[in-house]
Amino acid sequence: MNTDITRRQAITSMTATAAGVAGLSSIAPASTLSTLDLGFDEKTKEYTLPDLPYDYDALAPHIDVITMTIHHTKHHAGYVKGLNNALQKLESIRNGADASTLQHWQRQLSFHAGGHINHSLFWTGMAPSNNGGGGTPSGTLAKAIERDFGSFDSFSSQFKNAAKSVEGSGWGWLIYEPMSNRLLITQMQNQQDMMFAGAIPLLGVDVWEHAYYLTYQNRRADYIAEFMKVINWKEIQRRYDAAIG
Repeated sequence: MNTDITRRQAITSMTATAAGVAGLSSIAPASTLSTLDLGFDEKTKEYTLPDLPYDYDALAPHIDVITMTIHHTKHHAGYVKGLNNALQKLESIRNGADASTLQHWQRQLSFHAGGHINHSLFWTGMAPSNNGGGGTPSGTLAKAIERDFGSFDSFSSQFKNAAKSVEGSGWGWLIYEPMSNRLLITQMQNQQDMMFAGAIPLLGVDVWEHAYYLTYQNRRADYIAEFMKVINWKEIQRRYDAAIG
């Protein structure tokens, strides 16, 4: 990255370079990310780990405090560290270092940038049950869900089944596909694979084992059912309105 890069340019550059990062192409998701804090430090030109918008115990009993603490301070923090490292290595290559490792560091950029963005969307896509979490969507998003899935119950069933059946580690996503102007549910493997360019992420559930194993062990379906009870539909509505706007 250039040393005079702005925050918005950082998001655009990162997503354009890391092809397939949560489907975040440079042309589609800027409005979705416009209020998302990715922790870019203008002085150091590095990313930092943003705080959660609530306390670590705020989502209990649906997601326990130990899982939330480890997930945020260890796993998410690890993606931020890996992202900064990949960006530094790629800068070194641009400045004349051995280019034979370019493919490796591009892959590392995609993986760690995906991890950072995915988790940033994940945390802000949830809210405590006593502060707006759970329930069902309303407004334009509710109408779009009914249009594209038949009903909220039909959407909920497909979303839970898609997330439950991710092979290995990954994510379940509700996305907006701008070419057809419709909502779709898709799976992601790891932090970046199996997502197509142009897809705008609205709602994601992390189904890596570290997201749920302390409480739910191998019962991924139980974890996803509890996740549905803390979805911040007001925020998902905002993302949808930004996407179609």
